[in-house]
Amino acid sequence: MAKMTKEEVIEVAHLARLAITDEEAIHFADQLEAITNAMELLSELDTENVEPTTHVLQMVNVLREDKSIPGLDRDLVMKNVKEHEGGQVKVPTILE
Repeated sequence: MAKMTKEEVIEVAHLARLAITDEEAIHFADQLEAITNAMELLSELDTENVEPTTHVLQMVNVLREDKSIPGLDRDLVMKNVKEHEGGQVKVPTILE
């Protein structure tokens, strides 16, 4: 893979509206070269018998089974409510 030059780093930085010095451009060009070298090294690995994966951790569904269960007894609940009417809890008005 071709090495990214200092001028190319400066151009990309300009497009990204980043101000960098020549020394920083050289530094980033060296880092990009190290990254591309590492990627080339990975591409040399034999992955023919490796199954494709989308995640490094095994994903487990933690959702419970969706089933209906009886709720609380309404009359029992209303015993603890300050004000109620027609089976509904009355609350103070918050909008005028």
